[in-house]
Amino acid sequence: MRLGVIAAAAAALLASVATQAPAVAQAQAQAPAQVQAPAADWRTVAPENLLVIDTPKGRILVELTPVAAPAHAERIRTLANQGFYDGLKFHRVIPDFMAQTGDPQGTGEGGSELPDLKAEFSFRRGRDAGFVAVPNAGQGVRGLVGVLPVETQPDAQMMITADFKVEAHGLFCPGVLGMARAGAPDSANSQFFLMMGDRDQLNGVYTAFGRVVSGLDVVNKLNKGSDAEDGKVANPDVMTRVRMASALPEGERPTVRVLNPASAAFAERIAAARTARGGSFNICDVQPVAEVVGG
Repeated sequence: MRLGVIAAAAAALLASVATQAPAVAQAQAQAPAQVQAPAADWRTVAPENLLVIDTPKGRILVELTPVAAPAHAERIRTLANQGFYDGLKFHRVIPDFMAQTGDPQGTGEGGSELPDLKAEFSFRRGRDAGFVAVPNAGQGVRGLVGVLPVETQPDAQMMITADFKVEAHGLFCPGVLGMARAGAPDSANSQFFLMMGDRDQLNGVYTAFGRVVSGLDVVNKLNKGSDAEDGKVANPDVMTRVRMASALPEGERPTVRVLNPASAAFAERIAAARTARGGSFNICDVQPVAEVVGG
């Protein structure tokens, strides 16, 4: 089973959904794109890092974060551009938790013919990673590397490490892309999941390497499974086509730009979320701000 550890923990996690979901539902909604900010405050997503997932319910756009897990990012690129994911089901969808797909068998037990991947639960962060700290956003030093929420050691520790880098790992917040695996750490292959809630229990034990920048509402509309069957979906939605934007014809290629988290406009969004959530504010309340053109 490709998602064995999550499956084993699902009962405990689901028990916490009822208390978590109502409080964070508004804060976790995808940030609207209408933001007034100078052109210099926006970053265009590289097409080779923009995963385009088409479904009957709409399009989902995910920006990969290769610095966090280069082998996993490359695996997604390879399989997507081979057409491997076309027609595959979201076979396991647990409300307020995650939507899992990428299994050609549609059971959670299948994968590709490529070898399993080495775990990339954490990465070495240098100053060139573009980390933007979000103070008082949970335990430890938390912030964003691009659109990916991370927890990391402080920059000051770079001065005492041989590679001038520090440990960091992605955090499983709404919209985050994670790679499914079985019980063994090095068992990820083709299956992945998109978060609909936040789960600290997955941090540092699963590979997080991207985030939905548009279409989180589509993820939340996917047909759900039952708690009794651990999220198994009786009438699953499918991915009709999955490609990296760089592999699409120019006329079908979306362009996405995201607001720089270091910008004043983004700081205003953080402040608004902090005010809305009060003492419960954490890094998962900070959603990417994106604009999509074309495609």
